[in-house]
Amino acid sequence: MNRALSIRSRKKDDHAKEASKHTFSISTLRGIQQAELSKKLYKLIKTENHAIGAYETAGRERLSIASQLSDWGESTNDDAISDISDKIGVILSEIGEQEDLFAQNLEDYRAILKQIRNIESSVQPSRDQKAKISDEIQKLKYKEPSSPKLVTLEQELVRAEAQNLVAEAQLTNITRQKVKEAYDVHFAATIERAEKQIILAKYGRRLLNLLDDTPVVPGDVRQPFEHVNEARKVLSDAEQELQTWEPQLEPIHSNAGGLGSNLMPTGTTSETASAAAEPIASPVQTEKPAAEAQGTHLESATA
Repeated sequence: MNRALSIRSRKKDDHAKEASKHTFSISTLRGIQQAELSKKLYKLIKTENHAIGAYETAGRERLSIASQLSDWGESTNDDAISDISDKIGVILSEIGEQEDLFAQNLEDYRAILKQIRNIESSVQPSRDQKAKISDEIQKLKYKEPSSPKLVTLEQELVRAEAQNLVAEAQLTNITRQKVKEAYDVHFAATIERAEKQIILAKYGRRLLNLLDDTPVVPGDVRQPFEHVNEARKVLSDAEQELQTWEPQLEPIHSNAGGLGSNLMPTGTTSETASAAAEPIASPVQTEKPAAEAQGTHLESATA
């Protein structure tokens, strides 16, 4: 059996990953401090963080399972089982890498949702100020209907309503744009993970067809495994198809190109709009070591 095609030649802890960065922490206080408007999205983002950690864990466990399968196959003293189990381990390792890449892509999607949450948080004070002034006016009308302070409060209410009107428009603009952007990333990542794992599973099944399961009677000796080269070719073909994979995605159409830096349609000249909240920076694309790692198990196995 050609050991260059084996995952056994690597150290036992080669697949050990760093501890997940999605560790649980005492964040109750942070949740309490969230503006009422952004609490639900804050909770969603936090839950998604836990889900991402689960995908990372699944990827690490898949790598461990691949190694254990290879070790078990070697211990059977059956050349065919030993070779096929080792190569299936290579396939399973690549499937595990896809879980890790998927988790990293979800981080980008999650970062986009945070932009909506930040805008929601910035709009809350505007709503609160408008409600506060309205309450003060109602109380003053009840206690001192002729108070000269009413005029001042009503003027303040007009300004607060104008500012809130702009803030609400900004919120709906950024929410619609970023929901499309976020779930475009999410669904594209889901498709990539699914299609690449389908490729890997397809070649894993081809490996199974190289294993002769014809029953033998006591005393018979199995023929030597004759499909070493074919098994190597299966891994080589899997690597080639994985490397040449390209997404075939239905485009997500957007009319948000006319959104200005003040989160209002380009050309909006309202002074209030100009003084609105600062634009939120575009999400920073995270580095994806898993994207670079994908195919490495196949590559090293077919080298």
